[in-house]
Amino acid sequence: MVNKHISRHVSIQTLRKIAKTHGFTMGTQHEPAYLSMVRTAQESVDFVDRLREYVDPRLTPAALDSTQIARTYALPLPAENPLNAWSHRTSIKPSSTVSNPGLLAGKTIAVKDNVSIAGVPTTCGTQPYHLCKDKPAPIPSTDASIVSHLLEAGAVITGTSTCENYCLSAMSCTSATGPVENPWLRGYSAGGSSSGSAALLAINTVEKQRRCRGLPVGDLGEGVDFAIGADQGGSIRVPAAYCGIYGLKPTHGLVPYTGIGSLFPLLDHCGPMASSIRNTALLLSALAGYDGFDPRMTPETPLRAAVPQYHALLDRDIAARTTAGTWTPHQAARGLRIGVLKEAFQIAGLDAMVATVVRKAASRFSGLGASVADVSVSMHLIAPHIFTAVTRAYMADTLLYRQGSSNSFSLSFPYSGAPAPTPDQAWYETLIASNPLVVGLLLSSEFLRDRARYPESVRDKAVRHVHELRAAYDEALREFDVLIMPATPTVAPRHAATDQDIGEKMEFLLSNTLNTMPFNITGHPGLVMPVGWGTVGGGDVDGGAKLPVGMQLVGKRWDERTLFLAAAAWEVGGMGLDAE
Repeated sequence: MVNKHISRHVSIQTLRKIAKTHGFTMGTQHEPAYLSMVRTAQESVDFVDRLREYVDPRLTPAALDSTQIARTYALPLPAENPLNAWSHRTSIKPSSTVSNPGLLAGKTIAVKDNVSIAGVPTTCGTQPYHLCKDKPAPIPSTDASIVSHLLEAGAVITGTSTCENYCLSAMSCTSATGPVENPWLRGYSAGGSSSGSAALLAINTVEKQRRCRGLPVGDLGEGVDFAIGADQGGSIRVPAAYCGIYGLKPTHGLVPYTGIGSLFPLLDHCGPMASSIRNTALLLSALAGYDGFDPRMTPETPLRAAVPQYHALLDRDIAARTTAGTWTPHQAARGLRIGVLKEAFQIAGLDAMVATVVRKAASRFSGLGASVADVSVSMHLIAPHIFTAVTRAYMADTLLYRQGSSNSFSLSFPYSGAPAPTPDQAWYETLIASNPLVVGLLLSSEFLRDRARYPESVRDKAVRHVHELRAAYDEALREFDVLIMPATPTVAPRHAATDQDIGEKMEFLLSNTLNTMPFNITGHPGLVMPVGWGTVGGGDVDGGAKLPVGMQLVGKRWDERTLFLAAAAWEVGGMGLDAE
């Protein structure tokens, strides 16, 4: 709705002020005609603003299944939520009219709390009344496209998972409900911003590992079979690395983003998080495909009926190699060309132990029959600058004001309801304590959006460099099938201290995305998998405890199939979490 506190009256004086800000003066003989034109446009806008709300029936669960039981939700009890990984609990089952069991029949799934689920609050990890004025959190009347896809595939949605405050952190200590704990080691980060999704998914993995090794399991709470993450700089892949699971940021536009909280459309990706390579491929098969709404999708996006069945393709590739006698610890990767991205080992803060584990993982490919060589993409090291230059001026507008709006390059089907409250002093005080990055984003966005300082030509130039960066990776991927690199500079660190300096905290919250964020702006798929262990803090802390090390595999756009094959071939030589 239009802001009723600002006068809608338009006059000659109003137009004179507008003209002056643009550096010209209207001729007095022209003013009546322009006033008439503006008033005519205003009448149209006011007319539409008075129309009843419209929701596309394809996004309305009731229109899809009138027999479905009304959805309910509850806040998890502390005893049921020891990792603080659940935001809300629910139980949403597939339509009773669906006859086919579906790819995910009966499987439980947690959905990140920035995804619209009709009847369940969406908090985006932030405090009550930050996203709407009339209730603690908006309760959507529509399902995100991927929610419909999950239910069509037979999944059971058991809750929404905790995410970081405004989804703006790659650590797990900023949510309004408190830190999300790493299930391997309390007090350590689960990664962000899909923190709860990774932690819930890892529960079963942690329990299995500990039982196999005769270790006490502890109280981790209820886990899930699958989880949904969203990734705008590493928010699927960083939590996957820290929690020892599998996470895929798909090719940009492969999975619809309709109904999911946006940071900036160029960056927005939704993807699968799972406990194995095949399950990751299976969940992608259920999620992907054109939804008829999302402008991030392109002519290359497959229609739903034509989505590759990635899990079946993986099975077929493995079967073919098994028949040929090559699916063995010495030949499983035969024919694959693996590039080790040189610059990814030159990023700031890279721990020597993490680098060693990933290089050892790379060398395993050689033993599996692949060709392995270093490759240089010099622009990788300046990608963070390009990322910021192309997105920052608009991010606050999308994140804080136009979430779901069709403005600012924006989204596919805008959310209905009142606008979010304007930030005020209470908002500021709350966020400097929980996530000061959000305040920094607002300030830097407003500064950079000033056309007097930075005309659109500056951002246009940044967009051209995005294409240059994409071309540089594409060139490397003509020589190699897959590029590999450390997913994060270190294993999961301790949570930020509550009294940490604001500047230090802001740096800490995004210090782990230097190898993940470049592929958000270029759109290449990135898959993270566990390949070993690293000692926390580099050594003598917490008794030399170890946490998972994640390796990222990056492939050609629209070629997730090869990523899955390469990852599965690597595991023929042994599972990453089985390493000592």
